[in-house]
This record gives sequence, C-alpha cells and structure tokens, in this order.
Amino acid sequence: MPTSITVKGQVTIPKQIRDALGLRPGSSVDFTVNRDGEVVIHKAKDLSRRKLDRFDSVRGRADVKWRTKDLMALLRGDA
Repeated sequence: MPTSITVKGQVTIPKQIRDALGLRPGSSVDFTVNRDGEVVIHKAKDLSRRKLDRFDSVRGRADVKWRTKDLMALLRGDA
C-alpha cells in the first residue's frame, strides 16, 4: 500500500491498517525500526499521559434537541 509523504513529513495510514490496529482520530502510535530496516507501527499502550484537549470533557454530551431551522433562525436573529 504505497502512500506519499507531505512536505510536513506526514503520511496517511491506510484504512486497512487503522482498522486492524483499532486506531481512531486522536489515537497515539509508536514507530520502531526493526533489524531489517523496516518501519513498524504499534498502537501506543499508555494513553494516560495524553494531554486532553479542551473539548474532550464535553464531546458527545449535547442534551439540547435543536431543529436546524430553529437554530439557524436563532443565529440569524430571526427568532
């Protein structure tokens, strides 16, 4: 599965690999190079040191049931 490196040194991990390792957005990974010079990627084991971003504590917790048209009216000042 060839992939390209961006000018920032970033690569996209193919979906098949992400699925096999259970990687999700925000997952931590470790890279190693084996004796044959091959790069090996592992899902990081210790995520407790991961710095939480300011949205982690509220992600997925909205309890307001807005209808799109009502929300748009409120934002536009039509309400």
